[in-house]
Amino acid sequence: MAGRINKGIGMKMFVDVGAVYLHRDPVDFRKAIDGLSLIVEQTMGLSVFDSALYVFCNRRCDKLKVLYWDRSGFCLWYKRLEKEKFKWPGKDNREVVLLSDEQFDWLLRGFDIGQMKAHNTLIYK
Repeated sequence: MAGRINKGIGMKMFVDVGAVYLHRDPVDFRKAIDGLSLIVEQTMGLSVFDSALYVFCNRRCDKLKVLYWDRSGFCLWYKRLEKEKFKWPGKDNREVVLLSDEQFDWLLRGFDIGQMKAHNTLIYK
C-alpha cells in the first residue's frame, strides 16, 4: 500500500505547552529565533525559556511563526497560508494576548478567536 497515510497516527508538534502567548502587533518575518526571542523578553516581558508557545504574525496576516524552548534548544515553527488570512486579534490595550489551547487551534484553523466563545464550564459540588 505505497503512498497510503495512516490517519490514526498524528505528530505531536509542541511538547509540554504551559501557555500560548500572541504578540499582537505584526513582526518583520525576516526575524528568526534570536530576533523573536528578544521580542519575547524585551517587548512581551516574558521568559523565552518558559514552557510556552510565542506566536507571531506578519503584517499581511498570511504567515505565522511559533517560537518555543524544547528542553535542549529552540524550535521555530512556520505556517504560510496560500489563499486565506489568519483572523488576528484587533487592536486593543494588550501587547500580549494569552490563548487557551482550544483558541490556538481555532486560530490555526482560520476561526476568529475574538468572536468564538466556548460554553462556560460548570462545576457542581
